[in-house]
Amino acid sequence: MPPRPSWVHPAGRAKPLHLQQEEWLPREAAHQHRVRRYADPYLKRRSAGRKHPVEDFLFTYYTQKPGQLLRWHPGAGVLLSGPEAAARAGWKFYRPADGAELAAAGLPADTPAVTVDVDAFLRDRREALQFAGIILAGTAARPAQFGCFGLHEWAMVYRQDKFDLRHEYLQLRLGSGRTDEVVEENRIRCSHFDAFRFYTPDAIPLNSLVPSRENQRTMEQPGCLHANMDLYKWAYKLSPLLPGELVMDCFELSWRIRAMDMRASPYDLADWGYPAIRIETPEGKAEYVDYQRAFAAESQQLRARLLQELAPLLNAAAISDSATAGRPQTQDTSPKDPS
Repeated sequence: MPPRPSWVHPAGRAKPLHLQQEEWLPREAAHQHRVRRYADPYLKRRSAGRKHPVEDFLFTYYTQKPGQLLRWHPGAGVLLSGPEAAARAGWKFYRPADGAELAAAGLPADTPAVTVDVDAFLRDRREALQFAGIILAGTAARPAQFGCFGLHEWAMVYRQDKFDLRHEYLQLRLGSGRTDEVVEENRIRCSHFDAFRFYTPDAIPLNSLVPSRENQRTMEQPGCLHANMDLYKWAYKLSPLLPGELVMDCFELSWRIRAMDMRASPYDLADWGYPAIRIETPEGKAEYVDYQRAFAAESQQLRARLLQELAPLLNAAAISDSATAGRPQTQDTSPKDPS
């Protein structure tokens, strides 16, 4: 078997951090308790055939299932030991710790222990890792823009009567006619493709930007609510490389942003417990920007944490790429959006 590529572990560790069972089981339990606060109500509603316009979103729009989110991971470079760890050997992107790793952790050779299989992840998901790194670093480096006022949600229902669009259980707070007027009275400047792509056909030319999948890596900016919500997407797509606590920090930020985003939407959510941010008024616009600035600052801190965790892994991916440099290429191998 060829030697595994040498890579420096997060936070500059020269060898895997070792967590004994009595150390990591409480972290796993705390993570699962944290997830169930959000997942259990969603699963109960789903079983009863009920929907929630705000609180279902992270489980329906994003591809991570509640059962997957419940799985706590220690992150790359961490060795878990103990009888309970052995069950993880069958989990995707995990492997038993080898003799050298056990010795480095001061453990007997027959100790049941596992660690994240970074090599296997890089073989299968290198492009996803690299694309996430590009998006995160690029977004972090750009100035934040705060002039959108959440009008992307309004553009999604612009002239809905013409296109026979109806939300199955929500009403427009101002009615169709006034909602259309708000769109027409304001400059729309959405920079996020995954919001822009849901515009009605008549709203598309009203957007002063033209975000696309192709320019996503140069367009996203840290004032955008959807770019900040997507920190959760990039975090779970890179599991189990990242610690579960960091993934949940991203999830909870996304949850709070979704609530604020829908409060500023054209829908009437008062009966659901979400009072409107009336962005059709100067006071509502100011309130929206206050929230937006706070979320942008919080998101930049999370981006920095994600990039710190990913730095040695991105370096390992780059080393892997350089090892194959010079081989004939039959297709474009630049990182693609894995969404």
